[in-house]
Amino acid sequence: MASDRESQRRRPSPDPVAVLRGHRAAVSDACFHPDLPLLFSGAADGELRVWDTASHRTVSSIWAHGGAAGVYSIAAGSGLGNAIISQGRDGLCKGWVIEEAGLSRRPIFTIKTSTYHFCKMSLVKVPCSAHGTQTKLNGSNIGPEPQRVPIEDNTGSDVLNPAEGTQEYDQGSSLDGQNILTIAGQESSEVELWDIKNSTKIMCLPKRCSANMTGHPTKQKGLCMAVQAFIPCESGGYVNILSSYEDGSTLWWDVRKPGSPLSSVKYHSESALSIAIDGLCTGGISGGADNKIAMFSLDHQKGMFSLRNEIESERPGIAGTAIRPDNKIAATAGWDHRLRVYNYNKGNALAILKYHSATCAAVAFSHDCKLLASCSADTTVALWELYPPKTPSKIDITTEEAEK
Repeated sequence: MASDRESQRRRPSPDPVAVLRGHRAAVSDACFHPDLPLLFSGAADGELRVWDTASHRTVSSIWAHGGAAGVYSIAAGSGLGNAIISQGRDGLCKGWVIEEAGLSRRPIFTIKTSTYHFCKMSLVKVPCSAHGTQTKLNGSNIGPEPQRVPIEDNTGSDVLNPAEGTQEYDQGSSLDGQNILTIAGQESSEVELWDIKNSTKIMCLPKRCSANMTGHPTKQKGLCMAVQAFIPCESGGYVNILSSYEDGSTLWWDVRKPGSPLSSVKYHSESALSIAIDGLCTGGISGGADNKIAMFSLDHQKGMFSLRNEIESERPGIAGTAIRPDNKIAATAGWDHRLRVYNYNKGNALAILKYHSATCAAVAFSHDCKLLASCSADTTVALWELYPPKTPSKIDITTEEAEK
């Protein structure tokens, strides 16, 4: 078992390169734009801000979710194009288009999920090859090709209730995987998949038709606290989902088998609060209300988890986790106001970052791997430059071109 105490014997941790101030309430989440030098942050009072990561200034600000609902989660991805999604505790997920003057004042779509909980939404992660990752880091705009995600015939499941705004899909039909949103369900122990483009529910995990059966796979596990959707290369284009629960367990789902999970593990003795999957979709990291951080691998042939590293933190409570796109480092956001950085492959502690004066809610890496953003209940967002990726030399580029 590793320990983050090792990092205390290393050189002093760096200071943030910038601190973004402007929010008037606790900042719940932050994410980077996949292509533009923009950072988005959402606060508990419903404000959604856009920051320029070069000038460190606010580009625009809107009130995305009214009342006391607040913005709980934000997501951006190449599949959304020039738009982002915000999730509020008002049971709504809203899409916002990025304009020249900032974010649109009105949402371009609204998804009425009717879910009120503490689980942040997840877009579908598509793996990129090691070469594809390096190409993107080198400044190319070439990304992974869009993948189509076949969806089973769900007409036999009572989740497809027209009154709830769901939509039926014929056998053999498909959806763009980058147009799918996953979220903890209206029944808080379940996971729902939504079609962003049509604002309709696709399916529920586990299937509602099996909800009254003995041995229900999630009801005894309590609330769903975290979800991560992805498309493994081995799945033939079908969406897989990792979901973490109040009892500390994590389940692995394949939409082709919605009645029961492929596998289940329990890495945490208390609620599993956050989970992130790496860029290749071959493993991930999870944190919980206990003092354990788990790094695991996914065996796609057997459909099983494999624990790689179990890290014991000095203090309990990991609210957020993230893995850098190049799969080299991982970061966690702690209740103790600290950010912890680890070597993702080896599991050893690299640094403990001390700036925030209140609970840290989330961490996020930029897509070029140069920045780490952290947000906190102290109303600030901090930007950090840690172990930046090496810029390829002319020799490396010449060698790569010769190999082609």
